[in-house]
This record gives sequence, C-alpha cells and structure tokens, in this order.
Amino acid sequence: MDRRVVLKGFGGALALPLLEAGAPANQSAPLRLLIVGNPLGMHPENFFPERFGKTVTLPKTLRSLEWLKDRISILAHTDHGMVNGHGREISFLNGILPENSQAYPERNVSVDQVIARRTSGRVRFASVHAALESGIRMSWNSNGVELKPFTDPQRLFDHLFLNRTPEERTARRALIERNGSILDAAGEQLAALSRRVGSRDRERLDQYATSVRELESSFADRAQWIDRDKPRFDISEHFSAYEATVGNRYNAIFDMVAYAFQTDLTRVATVAFPNELSYRDLDGVTRGYHACTHNGKKEEIVAELVAIESFQVAQLSRCLRKLDAIQEPNADGTMLDHTIVLFGSGMGYGGTHSNRNLPILVAGGGFKHRGHVDTRSTSGANMPLCNLFLTLIQRFGIERDRFNASTGSFDLRHA
Repeated sequence: MDRRVVLKGFGGALALPLLEAGAPANQSAPLRLLIVGNPLGMHPENFFPERFGKTVTLPKTLRSLEWLKDRISILAHTDHGMVNGHGREISFLNGILPENSQAYPERNVSVDQVIARRTSGRVRFASVHAALESGIRMSWNSNGVELKPFTDPQRLFDHLFLNRTPEERTARRALIERNGSILDAAGEQLAALSRRVGSRDRERLDQYATSVRELESSFADRAQWIDRDKPRFDISEHFSAYEATVGNRYNAIFDMVAYAFQTDLTRVATVAFPNELSYRDLDGVTRGYHACTHNGKKEEIVAELVAIESFQVAQLSRCLRKLDAIQEPNADGTMLDHTIVLFGSGMGYGGTHSNRNLPILVAGGGFKHRGHVDTRSTSGANMPLCNLFLTLIQRFGIERDRFNASTGSFDLRHA
C-alpha cells in the first residue's frame, strides 16, 4: 500500500500522515525544521538562566518549557557582529543585511531557505511561513528577496489543505450548509483504510482524524469565505470575539504547522511574532508590544513585556507538546525528536536596542542538548550565530563548511 494515500472528499483532498504500512522497515523519519522568531529580543533577566549547565532553573519567560528542559539548549552570547539599533533584526536567520549582501555568493539567503532547497524535491511545499502581521522579515532566498508570511490563518489553511476550483467551491459551499466536513465526506475511505492496517496505524489514523477535526474547529468556517481569494489581514469579521484572540489565532497557525509536518506537506516552517502585533487580550497587558520594550525599567511595564514574551514561548511549548505526542512510524522517537526547533531573535533586547547576546533556544532534532551554554570563545568574544546555523545545515546532510558570516560550527552533536 502506498503510504502517501490521499483521501478525496467534497471540496478538497487530505493527505494522510506517514504510516507504517507500505513504508520500508529501514526508512528513517524525515528531519524537519521549525523556526519561531520575534524582532524585539527578550528581556534578558527573564530569558537566560542565572547559571550555565544542564541542571538549571528556567526563568519566568521559559517556565512553560519546564517539561522539556532536559532536551533544550539555551545559547548565551551569540550575535551577528552588528552595531546596536533597529533595522538589524532582519538579519536574524542570515547574519547579513540586504545592503551588504553583494559580497556573499548567496547574498543574504536565510538558513531556512538553504535547508528548504535540500528538502524541496520530496515535499509539496518547500517551506511555509506564517505570522499574524507582516514586517518581521525573517526569510530570504538566494536572490536576496524576502519571502513574506501568510498573515491570515484562513489563507494559510487554504494554501496548505484546500485547492478548490470554481466547481469545488460550489460543492464546498453546499457541504458547509449541510454542516459537514471534508473528513465526513472521506469517512468511508478512512474506515476502509483503517481495516487494512495494523493496530498502531489505526491508532495513528484516529489521532489524525482528531487533529483534522481540531483544525476545522479552529475556524468559523462560514460560507462567505469561499469566494474571498484575498482576505485582508484583519480577520475579526470571520471569528467571534472569543475566537479572535491572539492566542487562538496562533494556536491555529501552530496546529497547521504540526499537521503539515505530520502529513509531510513540508519539512521547513517559520512562525513570527511581529513587533506591532497587539497582545491586549492577554491578562495584564495594556500596551503595545513595541511600547513595552521601552519600559524605562518600570516594573509594571516590564511585567507586561515579560507576559508577552512568556506567551510567545508558551505558544511554542504547546506546539512542541503536540509534536512530542506524535510517534514516528518505523523510527525511534517522536516527531519532536526528528524536528529541529529554533527560537530567537535578531535583536538581543529591544529596551536598549542591543544586538548583542541574542536570545537563542534550540530544542528537539535528536541533538545532545546542553542546557544553558556560554558560547563565548576563550578570549571572551561572542560566537557568531551563523556558526549555529552551519551546524543545523550540516545536520540535514548538506556538505558545506561555511554559512554567510560563520567562522566554524557549533558543537551540538546529535545522538
């Protein structure tokens, strides 16, 4: 049986997760890359633990990752060697500003795109990029062109999972009116497939069906969306007051990324938290994200900033729990074990516009993680962040000894 079975129903098609049935016994699970970033850095005292080593107490911002702290590396004292100030944060994933890119053979290509080139022939989408607003400018191709993210969860959903013709739109509208779903339409096919596979694959299909329904419930799937090819960034008209929270919208984005990984639609994804995004629906937050970084060290404003940054990490933690709950077919470990996760920023701390000591965290990927790591050289110099990126590139089996401004690789060996 072909492990890449597609179920077809009203209004679209669904790719199934990878199954043991039909998969070679010696086929390893694919390696994936998830990058989550923001443009304003993190409040240092609440991001970096007080001491170095593996057995550390996680500070407030990272507390939601306590369950994972033996499988993460927090890298202190990395940077891109740039002067402080706004405008440099766009170099997060490449270490090069666009105006200086002519000196490099691949211009200011970002690490995700180097890896996406490696995996692109094996998946439908070479890479997927999402945020709730544009502006963070994380991903760049080898021509120096920015790859802009999807900023509407509904459009991201349609891009990944629905490819409707005018005729299919008519069928989809009729299906919505009957309160049905794609999964309902494909139910008989799914049931027949479940009878043909082993118990572990049946369990995996049940989990898959549940995840599909969870995705569908993330959206107020109204008929007026069907003919809107280009919905605007403001999606409040599509959600109820409760559903439109920043948390629920990012839940939908992260769920779709996990689902795209599970169905092998893509192996590279980036998710961004833009600097002008409103977090005022979070408890205790009354100011804008950018405004909170300019806090003058006032405790009440710092508390709002830390609440925003803790929310960002909590969203990541929720996604990593989902990945860690998915067992890879015919392979050791979970999907998280086979997904390199990078969290960070091209700015160290927005409150001082510092571009030194960037907040960098790595999880998963089968690495032998080291807890809180001081990356400085024996002379006390910060490590170029591109050294870590070279390590990630090499982990994907790409043979190269340099990436943009790197001076070597970072010792984060995999198991």
